[in-house]
Parts: sequence; C-alpha cells; structure tokens
Amino acid sequence: MIKNKLFVRSGFFIIVIGLFLLILFKSKSPFGKNNSSFASEPREEITKIEFSEAGKRLNLEKKGETWLINGKFEARKSGMLFILRILKEIKIKSPISADLFGNEITGKHVIPVKVKVYEKKRLLKSFLVYKTASNAYGNIMKIKESSKPFIVYVPGYEGDIGSGFTLNELFWQPYTVFNLLPSEISSVNLENFSDTASSFSIINRNHHYFLSGNTGKIAGWDSSRVFRYISYFAWVPFESWAFNIEETEKKSIEAKQPLYMITVVNITGKKSVLTLWGMMKGTKEIDSDRLLGKTDGKDELFIIRYFDIDPLIKKRSYFFMQ
Repeated sequence: MIKNKLFVRSGFFIIVIGLFLLILFKSKSPFGKNNSSFASEPREEITKIEFSEAGKRLNLEKKGETWLINGKFEARKSGMLFILRILKEIKIKSPISADLFGNEITGKHVIPVKVKVYEKKRLLKSFLVYKTASNAYGNIMKIKESSKPFIVYVPGYEGDIGSGFTLNELFWQPYTVFNLLPSEISSVNLENFSDTASSFSIINRNHHYFLSGNTGKIAGWDSSRVFRYISYFAWVPFESWAFNIEETEKKSIEAKQPLYMITVVNITGKKSVLTLWGMMKGTKEIDSDRLLGKTDGKDELFIIRYFDIDPLIKKRSYFFMQ
C-alpha cells in the first residue's frame, strides 16, 4: 500500500515537472529568449526609438500623429513605416560563429549602433546592430555585448534592413526637392547646358507670368502651359540619398558640367538651386532612368528618377502651341 502511494506520488511529480519543462521550452527560443528575442511587442504602439553610436545620438519620437527627428524635423512617413516594421517583425535568420564575428566585426573595428525601443516610458527592447557587407541583410546583431551574435531578417523582405539603423538626419527627412504652390513662386530659371537655346526663365509679377529666353522677353507663348509648368513644383520627390558614393567620386561629379540647373525664388526672396548630372549604370552604361542631383541647401548627392523630374526639364518650345 505504501509502495503504491509512493509510486502515485512519484508519477504525479514527474508529470508536473514534465508539464513545467514543456511550458518553459515552448516559451523560449532555441537560443535562449534573453539572448535572441529582437522583436518589440508593444501593448498598443511604439512611440520612441533611440539610436546611439560612438557618442552620437538620434531620437525618433511620436508626437500626436507626427514622428519628429531629434524634436526638430518631421520624419519621412515611408522611413518610419520601414523601421517600425523591422522592429516589430525582426527574426533570427541564423547564428554566427565566434570566428566569423571576430573576422567581420571585431577584426574590422565595426562600431555597433545601440538601439532602444520604447512605448511611452516603458523600454520594450534594446540591442546592438553591427553593420557589415558579409551578408545580404546588412547586419549582425546582439542583444548585448556578451550575448550570442545572429544574422537577423524580416520575413518577406529581402533587402538590407541594416540601412534602417542610421543616425543620419537626412535619411529620416522627407525625400523632397521642391514643395511650392504656384502662388509661392516668384521666378524660375532653367539652364539646359547641352542645349542652351532651350533654356528659359519665368517671372511672376502680381500673378501675371512672363517668359524669357537668352535674349530677353519672348512673345507668342501659351499662358496655360506656363501656369501648368509652375504647378509641377507643388511636389517633386527624389528616390534616395547617394550615401554610398565615395568623397573623391562625389567631388569628381560635382566638378563636371551639369546637364541642367533649375533656380527657383519664392515670394519671400529665398532661392533654391537644383543641379542635375548624368548617372552611370554600372561602369560604362549611362542610366537612362535616373539622374544625380544636389540642392544648394544640402551637401549630399541624391538619386532622382526622370519620371519625377521630367515635368520640370522642359525645353522652351514646350510653352508654344504646336
């Protein structure tokens, strides 16, 4: 009788321990949740993201319905959707060996970006991002310095998620060249350096437009086409920043004669200058779909599609009835 009771009790404890271990292992990742769980799981929404690297810091914080960059500039909506998707859906692709981490990260003195994710004042997640070209996803990550390193990814996205962990304010700002209504424009001047006879200027005087060429005012143009052209400045986007261009190559491009230069003066007298150069596709072929651009307000080159800029690089003949 005693033996039977002991047997029953032993069996009961074995079942309890087994259930406990089953629940424990189901709730943990195969690498240990504390060392490998990178995804942020807010109760409602992520409201703040902090990036820090080598003494620098960048904050993205939601105020109402708007995300602000370091409390100053409105953040680009597509950029915020990108990083929020990464933070919520990030998963482990594979662990990496200590040798690989030593060769690709420690040996190359890669400084990590430290990431902190908050919901209001509650810290949801923190981890380290080591940017590298050793994998297609552009990163190796750790929860902390002493943790195991992993290559991580977002299911369904095959791009470089490492690019989203940047402290460059320009990356987070709207990718916009011009954003002016016709009523805000005082004058426009387009210089076509490959066909100078096609260059022109438009001046707005009390909502009356005047078209000029190289030799002064010209007549016979269609006022509706001039107004339509001016309306194209309401929103002109570019595709991306050309951050990967080396400084020497950048200086070489800027030293060349551009294809076009567009100068816009608004009604307050502020001048904006857009300069456009041809762009190479590979080492020999000229890209027929994109140009390199730069505005006088920024030091960096950007990539802009012909599709987006073509409405502004008209020839003077555009303004006359065919």
